[in-house]
Amino acid sequence: MNRKFFVLPVSLLKLLVAFPSIAADHEHNKNAVKSDIPNLNEIELPSTNAELLTQQPGENEVKTEPNSPRDLTPTNDPDISLETIGEKDILPESTPTYVIEKEEIKKQGATSVADVLKKMPGFAINNVGHGADIHTGTYYRGASIEQSVFLINGRPINTNISTYHGATDLNSIPVEAIERVELYSGTASSLYGSSAFGGVVNIITKAGYGKPKLTGSLEFGSLNLNNQQLTYGGSTNKVKYNFSFERFFIDNRYPVPVGAANRDSEGKLFNADTATSTYFGSVGIDLDPKNSLNLDVTTLSSRRGLIYFGFPLQKDRLDHDGLNVGLSWKTKLGKGEDSNLTTTLGYNRDYFSTYGPTGATFYRTGVLDTQQFKTRIDHEWKLTQNNQLRWGLDLKNTDLIGNVLSTDPARIANNEREDRSVLNTALFAVNTWKISDTFQIDLGVRQSFDSQFGSYFNPSGGLRYTVNPTVAFRGSWSGAQRNPGLDQLYVFDTVHNWNPNPDLKPETGSTWTAGVDVKFSEKLLGQFTYFGSSLDNRLGVNTQTRTWQNIGLVDTNGLETALQLKVSRNWSTFLNYTYTDAQIKTGTETGLQLGLIPYSWLQTGIGYQKDGWEGNLYATYNSGSRRSIFNNNDAGQKNTDFAPSFFNLDFSGRIPVNKNLGLTFYLENILGEQYERVNRIYSPGFTFRVGLSSNL
Repeated sequence: MNRKFFVLPVSLLKLLVAFPSIAADHEHNKNAVKSDIPNLNEIELPSTNAELLTQQPGENEVKTEPNSPRDLTPTNDPDISLETIGEKDILPESTPTYVIEKEEIKKQGATSVADVLKKMPGFAINNVGHGADIHTGTYYRGASIEQSVFLINGRPINTNISTYHGATDLNSIPVEAIERVELYSGTASSLYGSSAFGGVVNIITKAGYGKPKLTGSLEFGSLNLNNQQLTYGGSTNKVKYNFSFERFFIDNRYPVPVGAANRDSEGKLFNADTATSTYFGSVGIDLDPKNSLNLDVTTLSSRRGLIYFGFPLQKDRLDHDGLNVGLSWKTKLGKGEDSNLTTTLGYNRDYFSTYGPTGATFYRTGVLDTQQFKTRIDHEWKLTQNNQLRWGLDLKNTDLIGNVLSTDPARIANNEREDRSVLNTALFAVNTWKISDTFQIDLGVRQSFDSQFGSYFNPSGGLRYTVNPTVAFRGSWSGAQRNPGLDQLYVFDTVHNWNPNPDLKPETGSTWTAGVDVKFSEKLLGQFTYFGSSLDNRLGVNTQTRTWQNIGLVDTNGLETALQLKVSRNWSTFLNYTYTDAQIKTGTETGLQLGLIPYSWLQTGIGYQKDGWEGNLYATYNSGSRRSIFNNNDAGQKNTDFAPSFFNLDFSGRIPVNKNLGLTFYLENILGEQYERVNRIYSPGFTFRVGLSSNL
């Protein structure tokens, strides 16, 4: 490899270390007036911590389960470990970090990570019924799911394939195995990849603690839904363990209006069923006071029908089998927490098979078999009291085997087998230092070396300024690059008849935010964020040639608001609102909003909890998104039309049977409006779920 590629990152690393040290020494020698406003990680902003409807315990309730990971009181029991497999990231504070904990995930009745993300600021998810999210639109601040980075315990789970072949399956992790979900952006993109135009979603899984414990739930509901979840975890001596299983099925068969996609002769939605089985296991070992080892394994098997593309009576099926393995070693190099080194080895395999008939006679299938090997070295180093450096190395090798086959004489010429691979190496560093007690700066760099697209450099930066104990201003900027998927470059899509294009260029651009955090009172907290991005060479399919192309420039601007009000000890409420203007600047659709992205998206809720009783009311407003593709020409629809706006109410609750058993219920879309989610796919109207949850 060319020697000059290594000169720039090494020089920048020296600069990142040297400059803050100089600034810190200068600050140490001057008499600055100390501000009493804490940092964001010291202020308990529920919108930052995003525990949304998680209530404060009532007067007669136990505040925390003894020896749980959230109970940080000292203990003399050597058999109890308070660590989780994925510990909280040390992140820059120049952009908001939203976190949803396991308690809130249970209240929501989430059946997938997609359900969890719906309640987070900035996310718009156009899923088609429970479990059917893999081919639907998932957008964060106007960026698609493939323009965001998804992690499990800090380890990437995205594979280098396009969204039209499956992309990131948000059903791939059992909800019962999740400790919390973290969402961040800005300078954090330097840590986890230049493709994070949108954001970084980190799914932290549970670890065992205390005495062995068995928890489970059994749930049934509308549309033949059934869901079983089981978790067993605990710790003994220096070993902690957790094992989870989830089985989910729903047929998603319900009446839909005339003109709806996949409407059969009985007037019902057709081919939208979903069945998944997921397994998760983790084991952690404290080798000695300075070293710990953690292993986690996730497997997925799913079978579902595809209706996203809106073809009449589409019969395409998707089989997805996945395996994700991660082994991490954490060691404390210095005294206390001043220097921590984490080394991670990861393996990920995704097998996607899409298949279906072509007319009444012919048959076609497309298989994408992807394997990834990943290594990450991550060093968190507190250089001085006011200066922290986080730097390291990422290695990722991706192998893709693509098989396409069609018996249609018109497509036989495209039958092929592709065996491709790409190696990506990246050096990263993020330095955070306090210029003063009220002013903090983050600088990040990421230098990537890609066997397909060469070397590229992405910087980032952020700042935070505290005005007084109740107001703090912040801002961030980062450069980004997302490379085309190997299938978009080389594999013919026989299911949709789309041609690859080996001449595709990477999507390049930048993202930025500016915001303010306000503590209006002890009970009312808020965050307000302006966000924007400029993305050139955006990838898309040319509908005339049916070929992948770089179709132009998209500029996105928007506003994100997160508010939380604590009414009393047992009551709380939240409100998240996002406005997104994602405007196409070049090409045949110049001036139009990107398809499938609503201008306005609002979620709000109010919750009550006491003595095991729970009640939570959620409301959602969607302004409607541009249909963009697969319209109903018979009804006079155009690709510039917007689907109608809709308003939705959901209610969830829990009734205690005894201290270890509770009755749960979820009433969804209680207004019964059968609104259009996206591209002539309609919601089922009112549905319900009821179940039992237990702790033994």
